[in-house]
Amino acid sequence: MRLRPAAARGGEERGREGKKKGRGGKGRICREPRVRAGRVCGGAMGAPGVKAVFFDLDNTLVDTAAAGRRAIEEVVKALRCRHRCGEGQARAICEKVQAKLLKECHDPARTCITELRISHWEEAIRETIGGEANRSLAAECYFLWKSTRLRHLTLAEETRGMLTELRKAVRLLLLTNGDRQTQREKIEACACQPYFDAIVVGGEQKEEKPAPSIFHYCCDLLGVQPAECVMVGDSLDTDIQGGLNAGLKATVWLNKTMATPADSSPVPHYVISSVLDLPAVLQKMEHNVNAKLGNEHAVSSNGAC
Repeated sequence: MRLRPAAARGGEERGREGKKKGRGGKGRICREPRVRAGRVCGGAMGAPGVKAVFFDLDNTLVDTAAAGRRAIEEVVKALRCRHRCGEGQARAICEKVQAKLLKECHDPARTCITELRISHWEEAIRETIGGEANRSLAAECYFLWKSTRLRHLTLAEETRGMLTELRKAVRLLLLTNGDRQTQREKIEACACQPYFDAIVVGGEQKEEKPAPSIFHYCCDLLGVQPAECVMVGDSLDTDIQGGLNAGLKATVWLNKTMATPADSSPVPHYVISSVLDLPAVLQKMEHNVNAKLGNEHAVSSNGAC
C-alpha cells in the first residue's frame, strides 16, 4: 500500500544527544510491498541511475535491540543466581546502564570503550544497591552483557540472499555510526564483511552521520556521485537526515513498526517496514524513470509533428 505524498514539514530537527542537525532536501514517502530477493526486474535488482546502496547496520541489517534484550536477561539471571540480587534490583541496575548508554559520550583519545562501559555498570550497581564501588562485579556484568549481545547478532539468511543478489547490480557499502572497537566487533560477529564492497565506521572518521562529509567519503571510496546513491537505515536523525544533507539520489527509512514520525522529522523518499522490501523500492524507482522517459519521448514526438 502506498502512502500519500508527505506534506512539507517545518521546524528544527532534533538529533541524537540533543544536537541540532541541518536540513537537507525533502522527498516523497512511498511504502512499498515486499518483493523477495531476486524477483525484481527479472532478477536484476538495480535501478537506473543507482550505482551504490549504503546500509546502516544496527537495527537495519541486524536486530541489535533484540540482541541487547537477550543480553540484559542474562545479566539479570546472573545477578539473581550468583550474587543473590533481587529481581527488582537486578532490573533496576540494567535499566540504569541502558540509560547511561543512551547518553554516552565517548572520547577514544581519553579512555577506551571497555573502561567506560564497565564504569557504567559500576555506577549503576552503586546507585541501586549502595555501598562501596564493586569494579569486579561491574566487569563481570559488562562482559556477560557484551558477549551475549554479540552472540545473538546475526545476519538473517533472507537478508544475506538479498545482499548477494543486489551486489550483482550495484555496489554495496556498510555505513555505521559508533565507537570503532564496538562496531568492528559487531561486524565480525554477524559476519557481514563478504557482502559489501566497503565498510565505513563513523568512529574512525572525523564526522559521523548525519554530516555530509562521511557520505561524500563513502562516495569517493566507491567512485560514485551522491546522486547515484541510495541510503537505507532506521534512523531519521542520522541515516535519512544525513542522506538528504549529502544530496543522495534517495533515502529509504526502515520503520519496522510503521510509527508516525514527528512533524519536525526529516522526510525520506521511501518508507519500508522490512529491509527485504528494498528491492520493491528499486523497482519503483525504475518504473518512475521509465515512465518519465516515456512521457518525454511522447512530448518530443508531438513536437516533431
